[in-house]
Amino acid sequence: MKFLTLALAAAAAVTANGTVLTPDNFEAETAGKTIFVKFYAPWCGHCKKLKPDWDKLMDAFDGHKTALIADVDCTAEGKPLCEANGVQGFPTLKWGDPASLEAYEGARSYDALKKFSDENLKPICSPSNIDLCDADKKAEIAKFTAMSDKDLDAAIEAQEKKITDAETLFKDEVKNLQKTYEGLKEAQDKTIAEVKSSGLGLMKAVKTQKAKGSDEL
Repeated sequence: MKFLTLALAAAAAVTANGTVLTPDNFEAETAGKTIFVKFYAPWCGHCKKLKPDWDKLMDAFDGHKTALIADVDCTAEGKPLCEANGVQGFPTLKWGDPASLEAYEGARSYDALKKFSDENLKPICSPSNIDLCDADKKAEIAKFTAMSDKDLDAAIEAQEKKITDAETLFKDEVKNLQKTYEGLKEAQDKTIAEVKSSGLGLMKAVKTQKAKGSDEL
């Protein structure tokens, strides 16, 4: 019965447009592959706009031995995957080793996505592909592997905190810049209004009139 349930879940996860990843099939579908994933919500307008090109990309890589293009529905069974990967907006595109996905920041046309996929969705150095790593990466993987789960979790948390702190600093500084901009704009508008009300228009009118008088002479 359990086997039948898993088989049905796996079958349901593969649509006419490609693979839809969920926590139940993620490990099996991504094993040994470099992946490119679209995290989306069905109601999202930008997601609907991207869908034709993304579906075409999934078709282009269908059956690929070492690369997988897939969808994750953040409003359905895929929600835990979206949360685990820090997805905050839709669509979010991420790629790389299934255990450590990176954000894709490039263009979203089919040609751009296909070019990126052709160039980057190849077997990469990772704990599951250690034979592809150079000596330095192998040593780094060995160091992390030797750490206790507690120490590894603490190290991951410390590094993620650096990212969070950098993002917070950026947002705070942008807010400060906005306040500075608003203050400068207000001061500029005030100065312009004061100058105009002090008789600048009349001065220019008088100058024009005097110039006409000189011409008449």
